Amino acid sequence: MGQTSTERLRAYLGQLPPRTQAVLMREFERAIERGEDIAVAAMVLEELRRIVRAAGSDAAPRSEDPARLLFRPLEPFLIEGNAVLRPGRIRRDSLLPVWQWLRREGAPEAVRAFEAALAPAGGHVSPSERERAARSLQQAAADAIERVLVARIDDRRALARIGAASVIEDLPAVGAVLKWREALETLDGRLPGTLRTFGDAQIASVTDALNNPVLQSRQLLPFALTLVMTRLAAPWQVIRLPIAAAGADDEQRVAALPLGVAVTMAIHDLAEVTARLREDIKRGHFAGVSGYLKRLHDGVRGLRTELDIRKDSTWGRQLAAIRVDISNILQAEIDGVPGRVRRLLRQRADKDISPASRLDPIEVDETAALIDFVAVCRTYASELAINEVTLRTFSDLQHSIEHSTEALVESLRSASSRTLEFRRMQVKAAIRFCDVLFGHDYAALMARAAETAMNGERKSLEAS
Repeated sequence: MGQTSTERLRAYLGQLPPRTQAVLMREFERAIERGEDIAVAAMVLEELRRIVRAAGSDAAPRSEDPARLLFRPLEPFLIEGNAVLRPGRIRRDSLLPVWQWLRREGAPEAVRAFEAALAPAGGHVSPSERERAARSLQQAAADAIERVLVARIDDRRALARIGAASVIEDLPAVGAVLKWREALETLDGRLPGTLRTFGDAQIASVTDALNNPVLQSRQLLPFALTLVMTRLAAPWQVIRLPIAAAGADDEQRVAALPLGVAVTMAIHDLAEVTARLREDIKRGHFAGVSGYLKRLHDGVRGLRTELDIRKDSTWGRQLAAIRVDISNILQAEIDGVPGRVRRLLRQRADKDISPASRLDPIEVDETAALIDFVAVCRTYASELAINEVTLRTFSDLQHSIEHSTEALVESLRSASSRTLEFRRMQVKAAIRFCDVLFGHDYAALMARAAETAMNGERKSLEAS
């Protein structure tokens, strides 16, 4: 009864299964990327991170699954499915084969000791004892991974027994994060909850937090930068760290620094957002498109303006490929919108309308979303290489919807009882499209015109 809202939220999140917590973290991170309810999303994310990542928490874990406890330090860096791997990421699917290998031959004695520590004869394990046992196994696992990687030249079959090629690709990263988890935890604790404007003072603070020889290693630095990127309101701004370190925006000077990997990571993340945009559009989900387009627009513009990238360099070609990909995705969808509008608002002859004629409400909803989609694209058209097609389509929609709405409103005056309901449905759809394209005031004006036309039609019928 006396709990605050934050405490109730924390209690609720703490009861969720680990997989649900991970899904929630990804969804709220995407909400921040799209600029939706940033304050709320940041607060929930902070609570989730405390629950999922705080290895020193005294609260009893939701589960005593040994593998989950072993790999807990990897949670901030895991990706789902078969997404293309970038520096600072590990596939979640790689963890089970690694765990099975550790139990089988990598560190079987350490695993048995850990499992015994989780299930003592008395049945009670204190949080501190559980944490000590987990740290001991994590170090043993890191040592085992290091040994097998060193020995792979002489014994290639040892790696093959661990898992598929993707698992082997993840193995060095798994070992590094487990070995140096304390350095990453220290960095995580020093970073602010959210870095909204990554200005000079914050850049200096984060640079100081990264000033650790362990974090500066080529293997661990991408994971340290991943933690930084999860705190940035605009993740592409991570490129400001190597630019500040180089003291110039010259691509070659930035690329020569270990921190230059931040640019590769930022570009890869833009490619990931592009892939999500493609999937959402393919499924007809346009609610998050505006956020994706804003992040892509800001990221592409930021990279092109803050860093002097040559067109023929690796980064330059990657950025150009992203712009082309975005343009192709959007243009294919934009081109078809005017045709959908014309089909719905076409002025049909009375003989083509039956008492059963109806507009599909789902198609009307989808078309309204597509009109809004075109309007959003127009906002970001220049940077995303869709300026010409967007301006042409937007102008076409304005002309088509304006004239169709006026004609449909006028048709209400002379509509027969057989065609009246269908005409009203068309007018309602047209007014909704007007609201999206021209704004509420114009839509309200056309709604009043439609009401006047209907009243006039009723008086005419009564007089006859």
